[in-house]
Amino acid sequence: MKEQILKRFLSYVTVDTESEFGVDKIPSTDKQWVLAKQIVEELKQLGMSDVTLDEHCYIMATLPSNIDKVVPTIGFVAHIDTSPDFTAAGCSPIVWRDYDGGDLVLNQEKNIVLAVNEFPEILQFKGETIITTDGTTLLGADDKAGVTEIVSAMQYLLEHPEIKHGKIRICFTPDEEVGRGADLFDVAKFGAEWAYTLDGSLPGEIEYENFNAAYAVINIKGKIVHPGMAKGKMINSMYIGSELIHKIPAKEVPEHTEGYEGFYHLLSIVGDVDHTELKYIIRDHDHKKFEAKKDTLRSIVNELNKKYNHLLTLEITDQYYNMAEKVKPVMHIVEIAREAIEKVGLMPITKPIRGGTDGSRLSYMGLPCPNIFAGGMNFHSRYEYVSLTSIERAMQTIVEIAQIVAADDYKK
Repeated sequence: MKEQILKRFLSYVTVDTESEFGVDKIPSTDKQWVLAKQIVEELKQLGMSDVTLDEHCYIMATLPSNIDKVVPTIGFVAHIDTSPDFTAAGCSPIVWRDYDGGDLVLNQEKNIVLAVNEFPEILQFKGETIITTDGTTLLGADDKAGVTEIVSAMQYLLEHPEIKHGKIRICFTPDEEVGRGADLFDVAKFGAEWAYTLDGSLPGEIEYENFNAAYAVINIKGKIVHPGMAKGKMINSMYIGSELIHKIPAKEVPEHTEGYEGFYHLLSIVGDVDHTELKYIIRDHDHKKFEAKKDTLRSIVNELNKKYNHLLTLEITDQYYNMAEKVKPVMHIVEIAREAIEKVGLMPITKPIRGGTDGSRLSYMGLPCPNIFAGGMNFHSRYEYVSLTSIERAMQTIVEIAQIVAADDYKK
């Protein structure tokens, strides 16, 4: 199925589905509907049952059980939107057959190179088919690789009825990249006992721990006065913003953290003398440290408000929490994924997610939902790529999970 999988993946990534922060509707961008409708038609043509697309761009479908005994209904979830961190408009994928282990010149005219010395992880895919872009957009393997894997697995199971499986539900969500992918997810309608998101990276990954996450917006009011007459009168809001930035712990930022270490990340700063706005995200796996980081930001704002006569306002919104609390009581669902990963010839890799997925929110909504690999690398970047073999292995992992659950002896 490799060529069929490749064709499907390329058809998805060439549709721009970038989501947008700060939009009070779901989906946040109308262009997500284009791919959603394409997928719906594809699922119907494959023979999936109960294919629905609701008014908020959530796609659901069913693969009916082909066994007599009753086993848990399981689900698989991926998101159709791409990150607003870097444009995906006009994506021009490049297929590199039999990757030779060297640098990939994505765009000779603009001197954009996926260099091995910068991204040595690519060497593990030597000899495989690699998909990149021309370096002017991200690829969208996050998470169109996941969508491809789920659709392809459903096709494979439909075409191979000799493979036994219980009832399987699938869902594709909008707006995951802006933290709203699970906002309107109908868990009762989905009807699965547990699910897996296909939104990880390296082949073999199985993740059930993620960041606790918050979004912070700081607005700073300045006072504009003609600079020639500004002494003792002008208040430059940008200087206050700079002061705030330098009060954030210098080592608690993404470029200095790894593993279980949390961070503050300045997403944007937009301002002039009269008004400046800063947007931060706050992340930590440990809930106490997460709360402490939010308190630190509040303390910094309070300190500057005392100094500058209450010119700053702060809004902090929690986005999602660490799914480990909800998954650990049902760890057999993680063990099933590990067994499936081993059966497709990979070594299971368990590590914390330095981010979040729909699964983190869904776990708190009553649908325990670990995350397994989708295969994409260098997410949210012009250097994003994915191996076709990785996509195939993820698809096979879905098929193996279905068979393990159908055997109904995983708890023994």
